[in-house]
Amino acid sequence: MWFISLIIFIFILGIIVLVHEFGHFICAKKSGVHIYEFSIGMGPLIYSHKGKKDGILYNIRAFPIGGYVSMAGEIYDDIEGNDIKKDELMCNKPWYKRVIILLAGIFNNFVLGIVILLILSIFFGSMTSTLTIDHVDKDSAVEKVGIMANDKIVAIDDRKVDSWDVAIIYLNYKKNDGESYKITVLRDNKELSFDVVPSVIKTEDGNERKSFGLNMYYKKDRNALEVVTEAFTKFGNIIKSMIVTLGGLFTGKISLNNLSGPVGIYKVVDEAANSGLAKLLYIMAYLSINVGFINLLPFPAFDGGHVFYMVIELITRKKMNQKIEGVINTIGFILLMILMVIITIKDIFTFII
Repeated sequence: MWFISLIIFIFILGIIVLVHEFGHFICAKKSGVHIYEFSIGMGPLIYSHKGKKDGILYNIRAFPIGGYVSMAGEIYDDIEGNDIKKDELMCNKPWYKRVIILLAGIFNNFVLGIVILLILSIFFGSMTSTLTIDHVDKDSAVEKVGIMANDKIVAIDDRKVDSWDVAIIYLNYKKNDGESYKITVLRDNKELSFDVVPSVIKTEDGNERKSFGLNMYYKKDRNALEVVTEAFTKFGNIIKSMIVTLGGLFTGKISLNNLSGPVGIYKVVDEAANSGLAKLLYIMAYLSINVGFINLLPFPAFDGGHVFYMVIELITRKKMNQKIEGVINTIGFILLMILMVIITIKDIFTFII
């Protein structure tokens, strides 16, 4: 079964990365940027075809993990000794065209995520739970303190929440200074607060997780407009949860132990594959949106980082020093690789233990 899960894992990541790179490719081509190569997969070359009209190398490579697009002048003039025209360099295109090319991959990831969420909403029913409690588990942590069905959660530890996705982060991943969580609910138009000490239970894989005993309400009868709206609402909630997570990492409220690398993602995909197609598609949508969100951050080596450089160029009215930009990108890439190695090692130990 692990082999099937591995194939699914590679397929999901491959599609997400390929969709991202295709966004860069199509916008660069439409903008008149010279493209050396558009590759499906990574590693050793299996098949290559050169376009008769555009001269682009369309390659298929050995490892089906995404792909990449190689453009002329992505950062600076790199055509010395070539016949490529100056106006075909990406770095020489108007700033707005470069921004469109850079953000096209992010846009594609978001579109892929929304399309999958829409498919889930149409064929598998409601995905977006409200903050209204449907029922509480008997003898659970929330029942013991008096939280009841039909209560609506409005805040956790005095932090306002407007979606269950964000509430889950506060309940499961946020560090808690004390033993209890302060859960504020709305009941009969009155706000009531309860101090809840979650139970700690062991999962099948031996890990521990907090259990509150909350079961949220899902709307079951929906019209066509609500089905579409739900997909976009879920997309917005996922983005909000990522912003909360990012803020928690910077403030130290969320530990790096809660981040996952390739091994951790494989484990999630493996569990989703055993849970059915709906869960698997949701993980794919979530990962695609996550890739888009991460690339939007103004960090070196991310698409958002390159856009940030262009914002600086517009403000200063002069291009950044190419060597400085190259050094910043290299340092950023090295830091990312170090973080990835640390997270992967942590995932491996968790996976083995």
